Amino acid sequence: MLRKTLLVFVLGVLITPVLFAQVYLTRNGTIRFFSEASLENIEATNRQVSSALNIENGEFVFRLPMRSFAFEKALMQEHFNDNFVESHKYPNASFEGEIHGFREADLLSGEEIEVMVEGELTIKDVTKGITERGTLRMEDGDILGSAVFVIKPEEYNIRIPTRYVRNIASEIEVFVDVRLSDKL
Repeated sequence: MLRKTLLVFVLGVLITPVLFAQVYLTRNGTIRFFSEASLENIEATNRQVSSALNIENGEFVFRLPMRSFAFEKALMQEHFNDNFVESHKYPNASFEGEIHGFREADLLSGEEIEVMVEGELTIKDVTKGITERGTLRMEDGDILGSAVFVIKPEEYNIRIPTRYVRNIASEIEVFVDVRLSDKL
């Protein structure tokens, strides 16, 4: 009996901070990327980004299915999934890190706050550290977050076949936009 009581107490102590943490979530954030190259520009958008922000400690995560990127041309989407990111082998990309430079009270002002986003981005099972500027703003009880960063495909084992080298930029701009709610 003492053992069961102790177990319930320990679980309660461990779970209580999670239950009362101020966490904002979304399942439909947006990540868009843009590649500007001499022959053509390539742009794709993914609106199936799941994300969470703990405003008490700044922990921030997102995860997205790679197959959910929508391209203007179906052939681009096929090449992206089959040849470049191999989404059948590596179905998701993710980010785990922290947002620095804000306090919960800052958000209540409704003003846009400049922050630093720092953490690890994983694409194709390759994890790299990134640090970029971003913004946060509270609107109608939700937190709007955005950031832009640049990745180099080769750093994430994304091989560009020789015949496509002139079509794809060596650096890709990635735009992250989320609307996080504490009521999901």
